[in-house]
Amino acid sequence: MLSEASVEKSIRKMLSSPERTEEDIDRAEEMLEDLRPESPLRHRLSVELDELRNLAAKA
Repeated sequence: MLSEASVEKSIRKMLSSPERTEEDIDRAEEMLEDLRPESPLRHRLSVELDELRNLAAKA
């Protein structure tokens, strides 16, 4: 099981590229599933991923 810090670092790195794809967002969501359901980091990053999906859908 990955630590919260390593999950956050991996997701930030994965999504920092302007050429991120829907698959990148899907992989990030899969990584979040490794965190505890009550984790504040899981909640915060889930919200951010939803925002990225909405922005991509509008583009």
